[in-house]
Amino acid sequence: MPHCIIEYAKGLEDSLNVSNLVKAVHIGALKSGLFAEADIKTRAVPYEYFQTGTNDMPFIHVTTRILSGRTRQQKSLLTRQILAELKQLQLQQQLPAISLTVEVLDIERETYAKAID
Repeated sequence: MPHCIIEYAKGLEDSLNVSNLVKAVHIGALKSGLFAEADIKTRAVPYEYFQTGTNDMPFIHVTTRILSGRTRQQKSLLTRQILAELKQLQLQQQLPAISLTVEVLDIERETYAKAID
């Protein structure tokens, strides 16, 4: 745990190395100090079709799913660390505008199952 799921506008692939994006989110989760690196799972999904408000502003949205039981302060720290790493990519300098958002969602321990075969 955690599962870091990066959703992003596919058009960003022209100005963004997706591997670096995945690494940035992974590092942000690690820098939170809440997880061992071996437990962090990070993946990215591009969206070709999207609308952000009344324009076509590109976006990166990170959903971090963690097992329930963390405090609001810990979740806030995690969010801030991931956002700080996204900002280190300096996308705002390469693009006229981009939306960067991060959220943390709880996974109920009682309903989570895992198997490694």
